[in-house]
Amino acid sequence: MSDPRRFWVGFNLVKGIGAVRFHSLLETFGDAASAWQASPEALIAAGLSQKITANLLKTRAQIDLDQIWKNTQAKGIHVLTWEDETYPRYLREIDQPPPVLYLLGDFVPDDDWAVAIVGTRRVTAYGRQVAEEVAATLARSGVTVVSGLARGIDAVAHQAALNAGGRTLAVLGCGVDCIYPPEHRKLAERIAAQGALVSDYAPGTPPEASNFPPRNRIISGLARAVVVVEAGLDSGALITASFAAEQGREVFAVPGNINAPQSQGTNRLIRDGAHPLLSPQDILEQLNLNMATEQRTARTVLPADAGEAQLLQVLNRQPLHVDEIRSQTGMPIEKVTATLALMELKGMVRQVGGMNYVAVREPTEEYNAGEE
Repeated sequence: MSDPRRFWVGFNLVKGIGAVRFHSLLETFGDAASAWQASPEALIAAGLSQKITANLLKTRAQIDLDQIWKNTQAKGIHVLTWEDETYPRYLREIDQPPPVLYLLGDFVPDDDWAVAIVGTRRVTAYGRQVAEEVAATLARSGVTVVSGLARGIDAVAHQAALNAGGRTLAVLGCGVDCIYPPEHRKLAERIAAQGALVSDYAPGTPPEASNFPPRNRIISGLARAVVVVEAGLDSGALITASFAAEQGREVFAVPGNINAPQSQGTNRLIRDGAHPLLSPQDILEQLNLNMATEQRTARTVLPADAGEAQLLQVLNRQPLHVDEIRSQTGMPIEKVTATLALMELKGMVRQVGGMNYVAVREPTEEYNAGEE
């Protein structure tokens, strides 16, 4: 039986159909196969313009989905869609997450603990040293390092994470079978073996300049925080930082010489509210990632129950005192504090001082299912 994900791949090849339009088509037709096979009249009735409908019909006539799927599988490329359980949960939470992801390598649950490290291609000795130290510290702490495989800071971060025995994800502005820059092919092979190469661009897509700014939203979307090591005022790393802020991620910037072009962007980020990064430990403490290994173990061996689900109904990203949590849930205070302690170990909630707690992410059906 042919894999239904091939229809998602088909829509990914149609110019003008992104996350919003594709979601609308799924709501109208029920699934990607029905939408792909719909008549022109039905597509227009579903809200597609004449131009985009023509693009879809042209693509549909020109490609062989079964052959494309076979070629993709033959290259060892994995395809993930919104419907796959292994689709990264933090990326799923951003506005308009990519409907399709192509991977060489795999996502694993441990990648929920991820931090992005980005910066200039014109790295200085100072920037290299800091990027290596931050990436290695994160990797040794069980945190996945995310970057973009570009020259400079990106490559340094990937390499340092691999050398420390950690996982790293590289988000590309081209197909995962089109490594750019070409001199990073060996590095890309190591990343695929010890993490994943990731792209929302179809295999075979060349590394065009216009592809790179949009892919930065995936870099930040996969991570709990973005660290900008060095960046000029026109650096793409600042685009990643902007996406991170919009997505509710923490942004760290490494302060630098005020006369150095590579530090102008990071210093401005700090001026505008980013966390100044003075030590890699700052990231671990701010995000409670110094317990990443313990959190992964706890999440595996301590299943969610009705108590956790009840607490997550009242917790969000605004601090709530333990007494108010008890009042809103009606649970005994001993039960509240004990459950919160386990949930903090799992990385589900965080204490932000004075017995105030926040949810690490908003309540979802995954947690609500514990009530059943």
